[in-house]
Amino acid sequence: MNYHWYDFAGNIGVVMILLSYLLLQMQKLSIEDWRYSCVNALGAGLILLSLFYAFNLSAFIIEAAWLLISLYGLARAFAVRR
Repeated sequence: MNYHWYDFAGNIGVVMILLSYLLLQMQKLSIEDWRYSCVNALGAGLILLSLFYAFNLSAFIIEAAWLLISLYGLARAFAVRR
């Protein structure tokens, strides 16, 4: 098995999403906190990057949805702050 830079990027994305969810469950982050949506969006983006090199349709669909939902949450968080 070869391990490429895009595999590493995807793994970092997975860690980011899992860490943000853990922090949410531990009540260290709030769902309204822009950082939660930002970390999720970045994580999904890194996973999508890895999928451009090793494509998997199911993973692409879930990560694209995760990215869009996170961007919506980020936009909502900044709109509330104004």
